[in-house]
Amino acid sequence: MIGRLRGILIEKQPPEVVLDVSGVGYEIQLPMSSFYPLPELGEEAVIFTHFVVREDAQLLYGFADKHERAMFRELIKVNGVGPKLALAILSGMSANQFVQCIHNDAVSSLVKLPGVGKKTAERLVVEMKDRLKNWVGADLLTPEADKMAFENGLENTFIGGNAVDEAISALVALGYKPASAEKAIKLVNKPGMDCEALIRSSLKSML
Repeated sequence: MIGRLRGILIEKQPPEVVLDVSGVGYEIQLPMSSFYPLPELGEEAVIFTHFVVREDAQLLYGFADKHERAMFRELIKVNGVGPKLALAILSGMSANQFVQCIHNDAVSSLVKLPGVGKKTAERLVVEMKDRLKNWVGADLLTPEADKMAFENGLENTFIGGNAVDEAISALVALGYKPASAEKAIKLVNKPGMDCEALIRSSLKSML
């Protein structure tokens, strides 16, 4: 299994990146919570990965740290939750926010995530409450983490192209319906906002 990759970021199109490792380009899909802390194009990045082999594809999912990957692995153990839905959940809220929803039986918050209906939300609460009762770890989406990301210039990562269209495409890739994605992006769009800022703001607005 491929558990960790270190290389140069050569492409960033949320929720996917291409990481050049010794001349080999690995396509990796990440939840937005792990996408935000990534360095700029051309810089070195370390990504913890989960490798999935299917009959029709071999897929790599990436995470900023082992904490986020561990939550992903817990999520895909739940009946009816596949990797795509797990990425959508971790893009809509941080691992710690998700834990709080489970502990508080917050089904109403979970159903706001794409692909999570009431039955799935209830199943998540029932199946994960015991497994997550001792969960501890850093929250990747705290206000301070958000502030640091912008101060480090990550809001300028996406250069060129139409930021609105790219942001809508990213939300659709995460499981949101095109109409909902377009509505959310247009609601938060302000002059000067890039793709990443649009995604971040729209995801927060939908919770």
